[in-house]
Amino acid sequence: MSGRERVRHVVELLDEPVPVQEIADRADVSRATADDELQRLQSDDWVTETTVDGAKAYDLNPVRMLFDEVTDLIDAHSRDELERQLVELKEEQEALTAEYDVSSLEEFREQLAEEDLSAADVRERRNVISTWEAINTELGLVKHALHLYGDVVELSSPRTDSSSTLA
Repeated sequence: MSGRERVRHVVELLDEPVPVQEIADRADVSRATADDELQRLQSDDWVTETTVDGAKAYDLNPVRMLFDEVTDLIDAHSRDELERQLVELKEEQEALTAEYDVSSLEEFREQLAEEDLSAADVRERRNVISTWEAINTELGLVKHALHLYGDVVELSSPRTDSSSTLA
């Protein structure tokens, strides 16, 4: 991989804002190379610039990430498959509410703080919280994909005429 490709690879793995020098170190490139590639990625809306401890830093653009995940879902699945996935996720969510006799993740979290639980019970509940959060995230992505499905498919289809419906 080229230095620029290594910078992009490091950026794809970010889960929080990281200073330019740290990105350069992880990518094994000069700071100038990292900074140049990061500015290009920012102009393409892949990253956002911020500061960490007074130093210029970058993070993945969350809006771009959301749209990429939604369009990836649409590209990989038919509308029927997404609807089935929605049903499955809702069933998983309902199973958790029934198993723990709560109406929401928030109520489940409150129980964690209020009840006197052993370390093993707390560990188990934290695992359930992680699972529940993952289900909620997937549920949101699938709902977005279903909402935008028709528009994305239409805009992704090859056009037979030169006029645009967006103009």
